[in-house]
Amino acid sequence: MVILNWNGLAFLKRFLGEVVRTTTIPGSSVWVVDNGSDDGSADWITTSFPTVRTLLFTENYGYAGGYAKALDQIEARYFVLINSDIEVTEGWLEPLYKLMETDPKIAACQPKILSLDERNRFEHAGAAGGFIDKFGYPFCRGRILHVTEADNGQYDKPSRIMWASGACFVIRSDAYRQAGGLDSSFFAHMEEIDLCWRLSHYGFECWSVPSSVVYHIGGGTLGYKSPAKTYLNFRNNLFMLYKNLPAKGFRKKLIIRKLLDGVAALMFLIQGKPGHFTSVLRAHRDYYRASGNLKNERKRIASDVGQKTLPCNIMLNKSILFLFYFRGVRKYGELSF
Repeated sequence: MVILNWNGLAFLKRFLGEVVRTTTIPGSSVWVVDNGSDDGSADWITTSFPTVRTLLFTENYGYAGGYAKALDQIEARYFVLINSDIEVTEGWLEPLYKLMETDPKIAACQPKILSLDERNRFEHAGAAGGFIDKFGYPFCRGRILHVTEADNGQYDKPSRIMWASGACFVIRSDAYRQAGGLDSSFFAHMEEIDLCWRLSHYGFECWSVPSSVVYHIGGGTLGYKSPAKTYLNFRNNLFMLYKNLPAKGFRKKLIIRKLLDGVAALMFLIQGKPGHFTSVLRAHRDYYRASGNLKNERKRIASDVGQKTLPCNIMLNKSILFLFYFRGVRKYGELSF
């Protein structure tokens, strides 16, 4: 169990105790990785939970960098990555562990993630498992774009998914390392989608396990309306697409995605959100600046296993934006893959 913390003392005080209490699988341990906090988090953990193991970094490496550095130093069969702003429930870990034990092809899985504030609704960051459309836009069982569904048990069947939420998921350490781990250049946002996409290149699967339930606050570090979040989402989505798209249709899909980003930037400007408009421009600027590294990473993946087309049941070969804005699709159950 590995919790990444950055100035999250309030979350740790509220949620860490239950995480420790419910981590009962034999041989498991709880780690807190501190990303250069200055709120006294590390001292509080040492005093309040002496059994919790800590890794202390002197600066904030973000989600991707912090976990990447930490997991390089931790030996375990499975890594459980969980946000500090997650409330766990009784017995939540066992169904995830049991599924991982059933099939070595399953590299990662996630619980059902509900909103802590609206406990009968899915939470934005993962819901009941993630997917992407043909242009790289993510959506979930239980969340299409910004619209989340009420949880009425409609997604309670375990299912293969495209990506497991970084808010809370289990991953095999050997599969994690084989796929190259989290990409530190992402800093935060969409790094888990990139990782799960790479896992699929190696023949692994990701699953949703709805019998395991957790509650997530969401936006604990960067709020959903933050221009910084907009920047990271737009930049990292381009990073992810460049690295992982198969050769067929590669350039066409990238061009269309860039044009769609341009439309989004104009909409931000029309809506009076100049910070978000600028964030999209910066995201594209920094994507081009990173093109050399992205080309090398794409070549590495291709030489290792090749970029493969995602199975049709985990990649929507349509535009989720078109379906949402022009066809009125608001629920995952209304989609046909």
